[in-house]
Amino acid sequence: MDLPLSHAPLHELTSWHADWSGLRVAVLGLGVTGFSVADTLVEQGCDVLVVAANATAERRELLDVIGGRFVAEPADGTVPQAVVDLDPELVVVSPGYRPDHPILAWAAGRGVPIWGDIELAWRLRDKVRVADWITVTGTNGKTTTSQLTEHLLREAGRRAVAVGNIGIPVLDAIREPDGFDVLVVELSSFQLHWIASTGPGALHPLASACLNIADDHLDWHGGRDAYAAAKGVVYANTRVACVYNRADPQTRRLVEEADVEEGCIAVGFGLDSPGPGDLGLVEDLVVDRACVADRHRTAAELTTHGELEVSGLATPHMLQNVLAAVALARAVGVGADAVRSGVRTFRVDHHRTEPVAFADEVLWIDDSKATNPHAADAALRAFDSVVWIVGGLLKGVDLGPLIAQHAGRLRAAIVIGTDRQPVVESFARHAPTVPVFEVDTAETEAVMPEAVRLAATAAQHGDVVLLAPAAASMDQFIDYADRGDRFARAALEATGGADDDDVAAPRPPAGGPAAG
Repeated sequence: MDLPLSHAPLHELTSWHADWSGLRVAVLGLGVTGFSVADTLVEQGCDVLVVAANATAERRELLDVIGGRFVAEPADGTVPQAVVDLDPELVVVSPGYRPDHPILAWAAGRGVPIWGDIELAWRLRDKVRVADWITVTGTNGKTTTSQLTEHLLREAGRRAVAVGNIGIPVLDAIREPDGFDVLVVELSSFQLHWIASTGPGALHPLASACLNIADDHLDWHGGRDAYAAAKGVVYANTRVACVYNRADPQTRRLVEEADVEEGCIAVGFGLDSPGPGDLGLVEDLVVDRACVADRHRTAAELTTHGELEVSGLATPHMLQNVLAAVALARAVGVGADAVRSGVRTFRVDHHRTEPVAFADEVLWIDDSKATNPHAADAALRAFDSVVWIVGGLLKGVDLGPLIAQHAGRLRAAIVIGTDRQPVVESFARHAPTVPVFEVDTAETEAVMPEAVRLAATAAQHGDVVLLAPAAASMDQFIDYADRGDRFARAALEATGGADDDDVAAPRPPAGGPAAG
């Protein structure tokens, strides 16, 4: 069915002020992102149909109020008749929907363009004033890095906000009445998958960073190469600086392969001494040899390891996040004084190596954000003797190498999750002397109390009980925050509660920080 166009051709829809009226759009998902997409497109006069399997009654009511339509996604995997009848000219997909989803496969087969919310936001970014974009991705650390980058920019007097995979949806930010100078856009591999490297929807960020690449979401992307390729899109068309991790050769290779704008520089960060064009550590100092007048002969001293300890940023993986954020901020003109004051006043978000209780010389740490082996590895490295709470939705990843690597520091392991058997078997193969306890309850309310009870039985003076599951949370919890909150409550109840003064800061191994 060919319907007449009442709007500009799709390739010309690159401005808020273009004619979007009448564009027929199917939107997949009605979570926070999906609703922001629908709300934006309705405001632009589009004909919007939202398809979702799980939508709250509140959001469905709001969608109806703003003038969008809703259809439930069929459980049998068919394309809803309402979508066929709409004959969409565009599909906008929320993060997490697999490329082989029936509606996406149907749209692709008909040649219907598929965008993510990030491309849509880039095209519409000039509603108020055009902000510069800084894009951040990586298997781990991107949220802390994005938040710290925002904080440093604000310290320098810029009106900045962290958006995307964190905080508010980017489409809400571009519609903020007062506008922003800079958007720090955290991008998941799901979001990057739907971003074009070329063409009218391609991003042209001021600066970009890929912090690290480790196995994660391999089932979604179809393999390591596809996952890495999605991450590499973050560097495409960067204008000023591509920031990469010197300890992760893949990130350097992605920079080398990226098609960037003329004059863009590569900036490496790492826990070792920096060369020209890098940021790194020289004894106790964080040093910049990239964003200085003469990178071969001069360096800027930005902060000290001692100052970072005060902010909870001195563990190895946090130090890497700091260096990446500082590199991004410096690349876009933030001065050394603003960096120094910014890292002193920044505080890490919840569920990221967060102390939650301390009793009987046992420290309880919530790192529920460690949803993959790479993140859990960084958390485990920070402590000498650990009772490890591990397990959940594994996403096709083998925990064997991680278990083997850290067997020597494990007092015991408490295995949670509905898919415990592969984890238990990995311990039997790779760490047979480590005591392993299973939490076999299926009741969400009972999981963490039982895990904490078992951990308290195993822990000895000087140990750390560490929740770093190396797995996603959705098998038993709403999300990683829900998992972490339940752990913190159970730990406090088990230890009799703790005053703020009783909660110790995370302690690195006696030998000092090591590269994560």
